[in-house]
Amino acid sequence: MQMGMAVGGLTGEDADLLRRAMGSKRGVERIESLKEKLYAGMAENGLVGEEADAIYAKIQAFANFGFAESHSLSFGLLVYASSWIKLHYPAAFLAGLLRAQPMGFYSPASLVGDARHHGVEVRRPDLHLSGVEAVLERVDGASTGSGTGAGASTGSATGAGETSDSGLPVPEPVEGPTGLDSCLERDQPPVGLFDLEAPDESAAHRRDGGYAVRLGLAGVKGIGATVAQRIVAAREAGGPFRDQRDLVRRTSITAAQVEALATAGAFECLGLSRREAIWLAGSAAQDRPEFLPDSLIAVQPPLFPDPTSYERLAADLWATGISTDDHPLTHYRSGLDGRGVLTSRELRSHEVGRRVEVAGLVTHRQRPATASGITFINLEDEHGLVNIVCSLGVWNRYRRVVRDSPALIARGILERSAEGVTNLIADGFEDLRVGVQHRARDFR
Repeated sequence: MQMGMAVGGLTGEDADLLRRAMGSKRGVERIESLKEKLYAGMAENGLVGEEADAIYAKIQAFANFGFAESHSLSFGLLVYASSWIKLHYPAAFLAGLLRAQPMGFYSPASLVGDARHHGVEVRRPDLHLSGVEAVLERVDGASTGSGTGAGASTGSATGAGETSDSGLPVPEPVEGPTGLDSCLERDQPPVGLFDLEAPDESAAHRRDGGYAVRLGLAGVKGIGATVAQRIVAAREAGGPFRDQRDLVRRTSITAAQVEALATAGAFECLGLSRREAIWLAGSAAQDRPEFLPDSLIAVQPPLFPDPTSYERLAADLWATGISTDDHPLTHYRSGLDGRGVLTSRELRSHEVGRRVEVAGLVTHRQRPATASGITFINLEDEHGLVNIVCSLGVWNRYRRVVRDSPALIARGILERSAEGVTNLIADGFEDLRVGVQHRARDFR
């Protein structure tokens, strides 16, 4: 700004406009509007001809990358802060991201899957323990708070030695923060060169190891924030719900909403399995507040067989779009292994330059304007994400499959950077029918 005023004769207002133009997305066009003033001011200071053109060219040159430079610094700070939080507080990081949806590049299902790969336990919605949005919950079952902001603290706790929603043993209650105390020291040793072969010690840095993430009621299909707030408010005002009928009378939710909660497993805290809860949902939804209490006949549900793991997975994905303890590719892995299809974990150590096959759910299809027609595809299996690079020719050849299929088997040449980033340069695709509801976040 000072140079614009001293050399170009700009006013303070024009100098500030020049500053903002040099760091904006359309900087060159905005600078053009000040060109005459700049040249007139430089002429008054004896700068004309090539000298004036050289100064103006330098201003234009900076404007060509000033926007990217300023944004790279801003995003760099955000990435650093986010990485620190994710390393030390992965459960809190996940809960925060889930509470901020819809947002970002990755879907809630991908965020939950990544958190699980980093040791975070994620629990299904629960009528008595869930808040409106995702909350942190002690691994012994005690929630971190109550209300629409922090969840509910009512309901029975899961003691040590029992099993969690994922079927895994619940660890002993953790008192105080976990992780390394050295992580809190202001002065940290310098970071050395990246070593792909170094052991992964990220788990040792986690400071919220005593907490799991409990999914919120608002994330259940057909519930939403308004109904979830009504359920949480009724629970806090009148205590835990006795049964589904009590829930309906106190909140006036519909039969479809009761069935959605049942499909999500939210009534297991009442001693009802998913199938029992779905069976009872219709009659429970008729017990409206405007009717006399206990005036409707209750129907005893039949003895249902236990659902298979695949049926539980399908129910989770239908109700919330998130599986807390499973992945569709797990149920197809034996057949894929027999075919020689590699997992995302195996790709990290497989020989580069070889033609391999990978499979997964399609999470993204992206085609940047500067990529010369190349489409970047992300496949997600039970161990993580795989980057697929699809040329324009391959896209055109397999267009219908690669564009419309929710899950794919991709064939191509494996490549890996020095930092361990693995890509598959695709030369073929096949449809993989997984039979569960899934939708990619394409071209966003």
